[in-house]
Amino acid sequence: QTVLQGIILLPLRAICITFILLLAWLSASIATFCQPGRGFQPLEGWRRRMIQTTLSSLTRTAYFVMGFQVKVKGKVASLLEAPIFVAAPHSSFFDAIICALTGMPSIVSRAENLSTPVFGTILRSLQPVAVSRQDPDSRKNTVAEITRRALSRGQWPQVI
Repeated sequence: QTVLQGIILLPLRAICITFILLLAWLSASIATFCQPGRGFQPLEGWRRRMIQTTLSSLTRTAYFVMGFQVKVKGKVASLLEAPIFVAAPHSSFFDAIICALTGMPSIVSRAENLSTPVFGTILRSLQPVAVSRQDPDSRKNTVAEITRRALSRGQWPQVI
Protein backbone atom coordinates (compact mmCIF):
# COMPACT_ATOMS: atom_id res chain seq x y z
CA GLN A 1 0.00 0.00 0.00
CA THR A 2 2.84 2.48 0.78
CA VAL A 3 4.44 1.73 -2.62
CA LEU A 4 1.13 2.56 -4.29
CA GLN A 5 0.90 5.81 -2.32
CA GLY A 6 4.46 6.69 -3.39
CA ILE A 7 3.67 5.99 -7.03
CA ILE A 8 0.72 8.39 -6.83
CA LEU A 9 2.18 11.03 -4.48
CA LEU A 10 5.60 11.44 -6.08
CA PRO A 11 4.33 12.68 -9.48
CA LEU A 12 1.70 14.88 -7.80
CA ARG A 13 4.31 16.43 -5.54
CA ALA A 14 6.71 16.95 -8.46
CA ILE A 15 3.99 18.66 -10.51
CA CYS A 16 3.00 20.89 -7.58
CA ILE A 17 6.60 21.86 -6.80
CA THR A 18 7.27 22.64 -10.47
CA PHE A 19 4.16 24.83 -10.56
CA ILE A 20 5.20 26.61 -7.34
CA LEU A 21 8.72 27.14 -8.72
CA LEU A 22 7.32 28.68 -11.91
CA LEU A 23 5.07 30.97 -9.85
CA ALA A 24 8.08 32.02 -7.77
CA TRP A 25 10.05 32.73 -10.96
CA LEU A 26 7.15 34.77 -12.36
CA SER A 27 6.83 36.77 -9.12
CA ALA A 28 10.56 37.43 -9.01
CA SER A 29 10.55 38.48 -12.67
CA ILE A 30 7.68 40.91 -12.14
CA ALA A 31 9.21 42.40 -8.98
CA THR A 32 12.58 42.99 -10.64
CA PHE A 33 11.34 44.04 -14.09
CA CYS A 34 12.83 47.45 -14.98
CA GLN A 35 14.27 47.63 -11.48
CA PRO A 36 15.94 50.98 -10.82
CA GLY A 37 19.57 50.67 -9.71
CA ARG A 38 19.52 46.93 -10.48
CA GLY A 39 21.23 45.33 -7.48
CA PHE A 40 22.93 48.48 -6.25
CA GLN A 41 19.85 50.04 -4.66
CA PRO A 42 17.41 48.22 -2.39
CA LEU A 43 14.00 47.20 -3.66
CA GLU A 44 11.32 49.48 -2.30
CA GLY A 45 7.54 49.69 -2.04
CA TRP A 46 5.45 47.13 -3.86
CA ARG A 47 8.51 45.33 -5.23
CA ARG A 48 9.90 44.59 -1.77
CA ARG A 49 6.49 43.63 -0.33
CA MET A 50 5.85 41.35 -3.30
CA ILE A 51 9.14 39.50 -2.78
CA GLN A 52 8.63 39.22 0.97
CA THR A 53 5.04 37.99 0.90
CA THR A 54 4.82 36.03 -2.34
CA LEU A 55 8.15 34.23 -2.26
CA SER A 56 7.86 33.52 1.45
CA SER A 57 4.39 32.01 0.99
CA LEU A 58 5.43 30.00 -2.06
CA THR A 59 8.50 28.64 -0.30
CA ARG A 60 6.46 27.56 2.71
CA THR A 61 3.92 25.96 0.39
CA ALA A 62 6.64 24.07 -1.48
CA TYR A 63 8.02 22.64 1.75
CA PHE A 64 4.50 21.71 2.86
CA VAL A 65 3.97 19.87 -0.44
CA MET A 66 7.26 18.04 0.20
CA GLY A 67 5.90 16.98 3.59
CA PHE A 68 7.62 19.44 5.92
CA GLN A 69 5.83 21.59 8.47
CA VAL A 70 7.90 24.10 10.42
CA LYS A 71 6.72 25.84 13.56
CA VAL A 72 8.58 28.84 14.93
CA LYS A 73 8.89 29.13 18.69
CA GLY A 74 9.62 32.62 19.90
CA LYS A 75 9.83 35.79 17.88
CA VAL A 76 11.97 36.37 14.80
CA ALA A 77 14.23 39.39 15.30
CA SER A 78 13.20 42.44 13.28
CA LEU A 79 15.42 44.19 10.76
CA LEU A 80 16.22 47.01 13.14
CA GLU A 81 17.01 44.61 16.01
CA ALA A 82 19.26 42.38 13.91
CA PRO A 83 20.34 43.68 10.49
CA ILE A 84 22.51 40.56 10.11
CA PHE A 85 20.94 37.16 10.72
CA VAL A 86 23.33 34.22 11.00
CA ALA A 87 22.24 30.71 10.04
CA ALA A 88 24.72 27.86 10.10
CA PRO A 89 25.77 25.42 8.88
CA HIS A 90 24.18 26.27 5.57
CA SER A 91 24.70 23.11 3.61
CA SER A 92 21.36 21.94 2.26
CA PHE A 93 18.11 22.96 0.66
CA PHE A 94 16.66 23.44 4.16
CA ASP A 95 18.25 26.91 4.21
CA ALA A 96 15.28 28.12 2.17
CA ILE A 97 13.01 27.39 5.15
CA ILE A 98 14.98 29.91 7.20
CA CYS A 99 14.64 32.46 4.41
CA ALA A 100 10.89 31.93 4.18
CA LEU A 101 10.40 32.20 7.93
CA THR A 102 12.43 35.41 8.21
CA GLY A 103 10.69 37.30 5.39
CA MET A 104 13.07 36.54 2.50
CA PRO A 105 16.20 38.42 3.57
CA SER A 106 19.18 39.10 1.35
CA ILE A 107 21.61 36.23 1.33
CA VAL A 108 25.29 35.78 0.68
CA SER A 109 25.74 33.60 -2.39
CA ARG A 110 28.28 32.61 -5.04
CA ALA A 111 28.13 34.96 -8.01
CA GLU A 112 27.81 31.91 -10.30
CA ASN A 113 24.41 31.10 -8.76
CA LEU A 114 22.92 34.27 -10.25
CA SER A 115 23.28 32.90 -13.78
CA THR A 116 21.40 29.63 -13.27
CA PRO A 117 18.07 29.41 -15.12
CA VAL A 118 14.92 30.05 -13.03
CA PHE A 119 16.75 29.89 -9.68
CA GLY A 120 19.03 32.78 -10.70
CA THR A 121 16.04 35.07 -11.27
CA ILE A 122 14.56 34.12 -7.92
CA LEU A 123 17.91 34.56 -6.20
CA ARG A 124 18.50 37.93 -7.88
CA SER A 125 15.15 39.17 -6.53
CA LEU A 126 16.48 38.62 -2.98
CA GLN A 127 19.28 41.09 -3.77
CA PRO A 128 22.08 38.82 -2.63
CA VAL A 129 25.59 39.79 -1.69
CA ALA A 130 27.39 38.05 -4.54
CA VAL A 131 30.75 36.45 -3.74
CA SER A 132 33.14 35.92 -6.64
CA ARG A 133 35.56 33.07 -6.10
CA GLN A 134 37.85 34.39 -8.86
CA ASP A 135 38.28 37.84 -7.28
CA PRO A 136 41.15 37.94 -4.76
CA ASP A 137 39.49 40.87 -2.96
CA SER A 138 36.17 39.04 -2.74
CA ARG A 139 36.30 38.44 1.01
CA LYS A 140 37.07 42.08 1.76
CA ASN A 141 34.37 43.29 -0.68
CA THR A 142 31.79 40.90 0.81
CA VAL A 143 32.46 42.09 4.36
CA ALA A 144 32.27 45.72 3.20
CA GLU A 145 28.94 45.12 1.42
CA ILE A 146 27.42 43.29 4.40
CA THR A 147 28.55 46.12 6.69
CA ARG A 148 27.13 48.75 4.33
CA ARG A 149 23.75 47.01 4.25
CA ALA A 150 23.71 46.40 8.01
CA LEU A 151 24.33 50.09 8.67
CA SER A 152 21.64 51.26 6.20
CA ARG A 153 19.03 51.59 9.00
CA GLY A 154 16.38 49.46 7.33
CA GLN A 155 16.82 50.47 3.70
CA TRP A 156 18.18 47.02 2.79
CA PRO A 157 16.56 43.80 4.01
CA GLN A 158 18.25 41.67 6.66
CA VAL A 159 21.32 39.82 5.45
CA ILE A 160 21.44 36.12 6.26
